[in-house]
Amino acid sequence: MVTDLSCQCGKVHLVVSQEPIMVAECYCNSCREAVRRMEALPGAPKVVGAYGSSHYVMYRKDRVQISQGKEWLRNFRLGPKSPTRRVIASCCNTPVLTELKGGHWASLYGNLWHGQALPKADLRTQTTNAPDGSILDDAVPAGGWETTKFYGRLLAAWAAMGFKSPVLALDTPEVELRG
Repeated sequence: MVTDLSCQCGKVHLVVSQEPIMVAECYCNSCREAVRRMEALPGAPKVVGAYGSSHYVMYRKDRVQISQGKEWLRNFRLGPKSPTRRVIASCCNTPVLTELKGGHWASLYGNLWHGQALPKADLRTQTTNAPDGSILDDAVPAGGWETTKFYGRLLAAWAAMGFKSPVLALDTPEVELRG
């Protein structure tokens, strides 16, 4: 299975192959803050999901290719020492992916599936960080056992890769998005 994705203006294209490791809604404070900053950019698409979450489709890095428009990509981090980089298509300020330093997966933002069926979330993570007053429904599992399965799937994907953590070949400039 191959899926073609693009930023909202179509200058940046990605190709992902096979099935994702997992599809998750993340409620952690850093993801919520990053989405807030990215959505504040001129013309940026809405990224935040239900109850303030970030909808991620997680793929092994060796199954993600930027097929067009690398020159438009920019990195940003919440702070100078942050191990997590977010990648934005600067042509239209579309959030593209999140990558944890040393990780073997890339978390692609759900907004890239415009006009296509966005995979349904398998789980919610970091729900204790959901905004005050949020009452999460039971449509997507969360909690202890689901989190254990999440880490199990990440470990299984890493094992299938021979415990390697490839680097996404994105020599893109860093930008600063202030809070």
